[in-house]
Amino acid sequence: MQRNRIGLIGMPMAVIAIVVMLVIPMPTPLLDVLISANITVAVIIMLMTMHVQRPMDFSAFPSILLVATLFRLALNVSASRLILLHAYAGTVIESFGHFVVGGSLVVGLVVFLILIVIQFVVVTNGAGRVAEVAARFTLDAMPGKQMAIDADLNTGLIKEEDARRRRREIADEADFYGAMDGAAKFVRGDAIAAIVIVVINLVGGLVIGVVEHHMPISQAVSTYSLLSIGDGLVSQIPALLLSISTGLIVTRAATADEDDFGSEVLMQFARQFRAVQIAGAVLAVLAIIPGLPHLAFLVAGAAALLVARQARAVVLRRESEKAAAEEQPAAPPALDSPAELASEMRVEPLELDLAADLIDLVDPARGGDLLDRVRALRRKIAGDKGLIVPTVRTRDDIALAPGIYVIKVHGTEVARGTAPPNRVLAIGDTIATLPGEATVEPVFGLPAKWIPAELRQQAIVSGATVVDRSSVITTHLGEVVDTYAAELLSTQQVRQLLDMVKASDPTLVEELASAQIGPVEVQRVLCGLLAEHVPVRSLVRILEATCARAKQNREPEALVEAARSAVAQSIVAEYSRDGELPVIVLDAALEQGLLESLRPGEDGSAIIADPGLLESLVRQVVALAEKAEEEGLTPVLVSAAKLRPALHRLLSPAAPRLGVLSVNEITPQTRIHRLGTLGAPSPAATVPA
Repeated sequence: MQRNRIGLIGMPMAVIAIVVMLVIPMPTPLLDVLISANITVAVIIMLMTMHVQRPMDFSAFPSILLVATLFRLALNVSASRLILLHAYAGTVIESFGHFVVGGSLVVGLVVFLILIVIQFVVVTNGAGRVAEVAARFTLDAMPGKQMAIDADLNTGLIKEEDARRRRREIADEADFYGAMDGAAKFVRGDAIAAIVIVVINLVGGLVIGVVEHHMPISQAVSTYSLLSIGDGLVSQIPALLLSISTGLIVTRAATADEDDFGSEVLMQFARQFRAVQIAGAVLAVLAIIPGLPHLAFLVAGAAALLVARQARAVVLRRESEKAAAEEQPAAPPALDSPAELASEMRVEPLELDLAADLIDLVDPARGGDLLDRVRALRRKIAGDKGLIVPTVRTRDDIALAPGIYVIKVHGTEVARGTAPPNRVLAIGDTIATLPGEATVEPVFGLPAKWIPAELRQQAIVSGATVVDRSSVITTHLGEVVDTYAAELLSTQQVRQLLDMVKASDPTLVEELASAQIGPVEVQRVLCGLLAEHVPVRSLVRILEATCARAKQNREPEALVEAARSAVAQSIVAEYSRDGELPVIVLDAALEQGLLESLRPGEDGSAIIADPGLLESLVRQVVALAEKAEEEGLTPVLVSAAKLRPALHRLLSPAAPRLGVLSVNEITPQTRIHRLGTLGAPSPAATVPA
């Protein structure tokens, strides 16, 4: 509370006091104290700029620079008043006028002008240019930095609090460099003001000394000129320190280390100790050349070689400490520690557990390529379906029987198979004569045999299809991903997909936001498509259709149907063969009865009809679908658009591979191959509820 009062009252009072100094005469003892304080403050500010780790750690510097400049000018005015009125302005100015420059007017003018040139031409110009460029680049980079923060927030890499903090830091940085660009003008103006004040003091003192005090010209010049030069030197030393401080703080903008300026410079020189060694050797060579100052070059060369040796020792010690820290293994967490328990509790989206005798499949040293094939599978699925498959966690499970592998989705076992060591899987009608263990191919349910690997060529010659163990597991994993794609699509992945769309089509993302469609709604639509094996590669078209439909109907089922209509051509192409679509249709009377039986529900519409009718319908569909598959066709059931979602929910448990399309999804270019018509067993069977 006390510090807040000092900041709230003390600083405004100090600024007011500085303004008062411009008007009210000051006693010389007080002026001596304030001049000494001015030099002390300038030294402190310069040291602070060298010790801060980041320029933003001294964000008040532009305001402090303004106050310090105003304070110094007020001291100039007070000193000039005393010089012109009494030919005396205190012991500090008198000491600088006589002792520092040896009482010589010419020497004092030369020193003063040199300080002005150093400050105005060298330091101030450079610092002002750096501040101007830094401010411009910082402002230009703000949109990109804001987009990067938004992208990290959308992908879940940072939290909302972190995003706010980073946005505030970016805004503060832009304000700081903008203020520094203006503050550099204070320093430039101060240098000009110093020249003008000294000239006024010289001319005014000469006139006052000769006209008012009737001094000889030589005495007037000696008295007033030395005091004016002393006043100029007293003011220019802190001004030069502040100019140096300005240059230091703006030129440190590019550094990212967590060290102060001195430590940073020393470490960077230490890393380049060879350059210091070469410089020392060159100076040592110059020391033995006749005609050159041997002692000076020899001392400088020896000092450089000594510094290089010490720097090399420091660098080697740090590198050895870093290597030791990297080589030292981290202490494993206790078996019952929170970290270990949390690791055990974590449920991966997709897991592949292998029996102990299948570890060779993931060991590249033993020829295992399962992990490479899984990575290739993820790339293929991403290209075919537009789904970013989560990383497959592969691990060994000693509880599994030999040759067994298990596939889990969100910690639940969904598939299991065998892959005996030193075996290959033979599939075909000619495998009866081959020795091996009979099995069933895990994806298509075909009869197969695990035969010894050395009989591979014999099986191929007999006409069988031979598949290695890694291919069997990878194919099975791909089938599981296709079946459970809707469960594997997370909100995090949807955010990544939306970020990709934002990069290429930002207007669409803005439309989604205006329609209040967030990642959760988009996830529901994409999961609805993936649940029916519809690829989501055409994400832009899906989002456009979803956004358009959401303005009329925000029901999830309606949004999914709109998305299906947008990609209807790809859906039809998925089931077509040689340009023909094998179709099963509904009898008109049956379709009308089912439409009348539709009832809305929490999970979408459902058919509430006579169980006998529905059972008969399912049996007919399964029979026609199996018959079509025997002919090598992939049939689809076509119904009215309003009936399609409920019909799919009814039939998917019995015929999971059967596609259910609406008449609106059949494109005019599609050639229809009718496989059969589904009809009601009797008119009385349709009993709407």
